[in-house]
Amino acid sequence: MSERPGACQVVETAGAAHFVNSYGGDAHLLLYSNRRADAVLLDALIATEPKSDLIPKIVKGLQTNRTRGRWNNAQENVFILLALDRYFDTYEKQTPNFVANIWLGDDFVGEHAFKGRSADYQNSSVLMKAVVDKTVKAADITIKKNGEGRLYYRLGMRYALKSLAQEAADYGFAVDRKYEGVDNPKDVFQREDGTWEVKLGSRVRVRLTMVAPTRRYHVALVDPLPAGLEPLNLALATTEAVPEDPHASTAPTPYWWWSRPWYSHQNLRDERAEAFSSLLGAGVHEFTYTTRATTPGEFVVPPTKAEEMYSPADIRTKCVDEDGREIGNACQRGG
Repeated sequence: MSERPGACQVVETAGAAHFVNSYGGDAHLLLYSNRRADAVLLDALIATEPKSDLIPKIVKGLQTNRTRGRWNNAQENVFILLALDRYFDTYEKQTPNFVANIWLGDDFVGEHAFKGRSADYQNSSVLMKAVVDKTVKAADITIKKNGEGRLYYRLGMRYALKSLAQEAADYGFAVDRKYEGVDNPKDVFQREDGTWEVKLGSRVRVRLTMVAPTRRYHVALVDPLPAGLEPLNLALATTEAVPEDPHASTAPTPYWWWSRPWYSHQNLRDERAEAFSSLLGAGVHEFTYTTRATTPGEFVVPPTKAEEMYSPADIRTKCVDEDGREIGNACQRGG
């Protein structure tokens, strides 16, 4: 077992990391916060294990949590800045002045020069066909740096699915989607094959449930609509009144003096609904919105997706229901 500080309580994503701990109700007496704990442990890691691959991830996590150039309070600002100062003194003393070269197998991909300090980044792209041809023979990706300074890089892949009928993917979130009749439960039901049938003209409540096992940053929950449903934006004065959700959570908030939804912003577009949160706490989060079935026919329902917008490897898509059957169509009937 590693002896690095907090090794048993660290949560890592594709590009960031943070530590999990709690002082319960006495946190305010200790001036404690999760970000301050991350900063203290980052400082300790740099001092004791300077080659740990966890260090740049913690730095990324702290940077992601910053809002308007600062963190939540003076304690967080002080401890985080002290830890980041140690980080830059340890790893970034030398001003960047180097050239980075990339190869896929024996084929040269590209070259990028970096001179001076900058937040700009460079991209090199390779066609998927070339990657497939090379990886058949297990070709390596080689990145070489010539010169002084520290090189940061990320390897990623952009792709499009051939079919929407895919198994659910879970890389950091769990999501679920249900359709419910607003005025009459019989207006909406799910068939044995997993498809949904909706009465034409009825109002449909879409219920999305998202589970985050740990805190996440800059989260987007996106739910595409079938072409036959149109969202009802209750923020508009011209929108009809909609009955309250009978299943809405009435659990008391731990902070009795205020309460707010988990999301900071939402969009109801013609073809999808979106909810965003810059900081999402661990737990179960629900988002509902109301639509009306305006067009008869059979329509494809693309999967719901939850992701960290700036860490795309942390993602979850929902394309199957709780029984494992594919949700392929939302059918609407007249009557």
